Amino acid sequence: MLGFARTLRHAGVAASPDRVEAMLAALGSLDVLDPGAVYWAGRLTLCGGPDDLDRYDAAFAAYFAGERPRGARPSGRPDVQLAASAPLDSGRGDGNDDPEAPQLAVQAGGDEVLRHRDVAQLSPAEREHLRRLFALLVPAAPMRPARRRQASPLGAVHPARTVRRALRSGGEVTRLLRHRRQARPRRVVLLIDVSGSMAPYADALLRFAHAAVRARPVTTEVFTIGTRLTRVTREMRLRDPDRALAASGSAIPDWSGGTRLGEVLKAFLDRWGQRGTARGAVIVLCSDGWERGGTELLAEQMVRLRRLAHAVVWVNPHKGRAGYEPLTGGMQAALPSVDHFVSGHSLAAFEELTGVIQRV
Repeated sequence: MLGFARTLRHAGVAASPDRVEAMLAALGSLDVLDPGAVYWAGRLTLCGGPDDLDRYDAAFAAYFAGERPRGARPSGRPDVQLAASAPLDSGRGDGNDDPEAPQLAVQAGGDEVLRHRDVAQLSPAEREHLRRLFALLVPAAPMRPARRRQASPLGAVHPARTVRRALRSGGEVTRLLRHRRQARPRRVVLLIDVSGSMAPYADALLRFAHAAVRARPVTTEVFTIGTRLTRVTREMRLRDPDRALAASGSAIPDWSGGTRLGEVLKAFLDRWGQRGTARGAVIVLCSDGWERGGTELLAEQMVRLRRLAHAVVWVNPHKGRAGYEPLTGGMQAALPSVDHFVSGHSLAAFEELTGVIQRV
């Protein structure tokens, strides 16, 4: 946040130390991982007048969203130029606090490149920066129509309420009261493969699961699969992503072990799915499809899962590689029961996955 304040000063907003202190105090009472809370906390404390609003919006989009500002020069600051650069750790370097600094460095290039990089090929510094980008990810939940209807200005006429209102006015119908079904979030169940072959992607997949649980804690369930099934929903409800992943790692006994997808999927359906967890839900299965057991059992359980679920989404990180074909026995057995087959190798792929989950 101090780096963002420095960027604002370079853009021409007089973000004085007392205003920065007020912004930090405001964020202390809000969720610092919520982009909307960060935006309004900064806008209400760092901007001193109407002329600062456009500069604030441009700097906020450049610093946090990686969008290059469209204006060539901010109004009223002829000496400030917008130049796109690509620092992976923007805001932490030896920045100059001088408000007359000649350039505004934005992370458009670096963030955009990092969004499309394979998470298995990143350096430690790039992984740390990607974790901060994952914290800003807000997966949207799929919706379903509720059974009960609620009063609404649009929709079908509610005869009983309309008649009762007419009786109170002498039997004359003066207004038609309406109601309609309201949308409710549909349950999302994530089954994440933490076997040895998925080790390079396990951290990113669990961080995506943490973002999904943080967005919809009541309607999101998370399980890890390998040689056994482990429910980590409670651990994923911790607010801090690093603490959530550490707690999940302690609860998972088969981390970087083997893969028995058929047996583990059967255990999930027998204990959880058949009893209601998978019924009408969106099942997101994250695995590369390597199966040490028999593929016949996996095919049977996938058919069984497809009958229970509203939709089945399979996430395979290797699908993002050029020339990939699902030739493994596990993928061949599972794909006939899969509605959507997507990649999960980069932040951009996870953003696409959120759209797939929302649309189903």
